[in-house]
Parts: sequence; structure tokens; C-alpha cells
Amino acid sequence: MKTYVSPGQRPDTATVVAIGSFDGVHLGHQALIAQLKAKAREHRVPSVVYTFDPPTRVLTQGVEFLSTLPEKLDLLGRYGVDETIAASFTPEFAARPKEAFLDDLRQLRPRTVVVGEDFHFGRGRAGGVDDLRRVAPEVVTLPMHQLGGEDIKSTRIREYLKAGDVVGAGRLLGRHYDAQGVVVQGDRLGRTIGWPTANIRVPDGKALPLGVFAVVAVGDPALEGGGRWHGVANVGFRPTVSGVDRRFEVNLFDFSGDLYGQELQVKFFAHLRGEQKFSGLDELKAQIARDADAAREALKDVR
Repeated sequence: MKTYVSPGQRPDTATVVAIGSFDGVHLGHQALIAQLKAKAREHRVPSVVYTFDPPTRVLTQGVEFLSTLPEKLDLLGRYGVDETIAASFTPEFAARPKEAFLDDLRQLRPRTVVVGEDFHFGRGRAGGVDDLRRVAPEVVTLPMHQLGGEDIKSTRIREYLKAGDVVGAGRLLGRHYDAQGVVVQGDRLGRTIGWPTANIRVPDGKALPLGVFAVVAVGDPALEGGGRWHGVANVGFRPTVSGVDRRFEVNLFDFSGDLYGQELQVKFFAHLRGEQKFSGLDELKAQIARDADAAREALKDVR
């Protein structure tokens, strides 16, 4: 998939365009993409997603994001989008008048624009669907997608994650929620109690559920175990050892190698328990053993 940072970077050809933050690329976004691809096939032109980094509500409301830009681009490519324009969403960009955004769209020569029915743009959200009809002969609007009567939206997924409900979040995403990051050196406490962990650094602002979870980690296929391991993850502040910063640590089953500097994708399958404070390291060690057993049970049918 080709990626640009502005419409002026891409070739001067006709397109079909879908616009939005696409945070998480959930089932509602996937429905938008399906309509985008259908229209692109009809017109025999590239399908283009015009999106924003960070997602608009991260800047305007201070919420955490579900997908980093690399994660989002990977998902959009996986779902069959031909091209992406990932505009840097800064205060200056947000303050532009609607006409400036319409000028951006004109550069894409859209045959069709696909958006959610509540889509607005420009300073003060002044632009709407009627304005889009000034730059494209066809505008397709999709209503809020639902699953079992529940609105599918990024806000709801963040609520599920805040509650530790990774199954609920995954249901609206259409896949298991995941986080990608680089393994960095921690304090090596896990090694001293027989449960070494990979300390994963994710970008600030990435939404993570707090607690203990059964997970599947995916890394370089050349690594031990083919780069795919079951495990148990702890996301939190480690109250037993008076931790002050949020840590994301994963114990990988049946792995004994060195992962420092490696990038891992961790998929959340089941919530096992909330974070809790123990009387000491012996009690913590015993609980980790129980957590590992619970994670193995939760993942017994996962390949």
C-alpha cells in the first residue's frame, strides 16, 4: 500500500476516497472500507483512505488512541486499501477553514467520497456532507454500524479496554486487540523469582487495558518457537514493588532466548484478574504461577 502525507504527493489521477480517523480500524471502519473498495472497482480507480495522525479526538479531547500510525497503516493495507494519505493532525491543521480541506480533496479528483453520516471537518466542524458534494459527483454516507444493537465506535472500545474487557473490545474490532512495541531492559525482577518477562515499550498515549491477561505474542519468525508464543501479560503499576510508572510485561511460555531490541505484537485474548498488591515476592511468585496456569487454559485451543 502506498502512503503519502498530503494529497499533493500522489499522482494526478482520479480516485475514490474514504475520510476519517479510522482509530482501531474496527468493524464500522471495515464496512466503510468495503464500500470504498466496491466504488473503486466500479470506477476502476485507486481506493484512497484520507486519515489523520493522531486521530482527531486524541488532539481535541485528549483520549488515548487504539492504533498507532504504523498499526493503522498495517491494518488498512491488510483490508485491501490501495493508498493512504496520513495527514499530521496538528492544532494548525484543525484550525484550517473547511475550504482548505475541500481544496485538499479536489487534488484527489474523487469520483466518489465515502464517509460516516455524521462526518464534519474544518475549523469548528463547519464542513459537512453537503460541502463534500461540491468536490465529488457522488457522496456515499454510512450510518453508525451496529453489532447486536450496540454502536461500533472507538469510544466504546476504549470503554471496554478501561474495564479490562478485551473480549468486548475484540468483538467490536473484529479481531483481538493488540499492542506493538520494542522489548527494552527492565529491572529484571521477574528473573529473580523464576518468571522472566519481556518489558515492552509502547508509544505514549496507546490505550492498554490494566490487569493480567492471557496473550499471544508474535515476533520475528526466525526466533525460537517460530516467533509466536502463548503467554501471560501484566499491564499496570506493580504495587507490590511500589512501582510508579505503567509497565507492560509479558512472560512467554516455553521461551528462553534474548528479546532485547526486538519488536513484539501482543494480542489480548482473556482478562484473568485485576492488578493487586501482595505481601511479598513469595506471594507474588505463587500468584504468577496460578496466572500462567489460567492463561494456558484460556489459550489451550489457540494455535
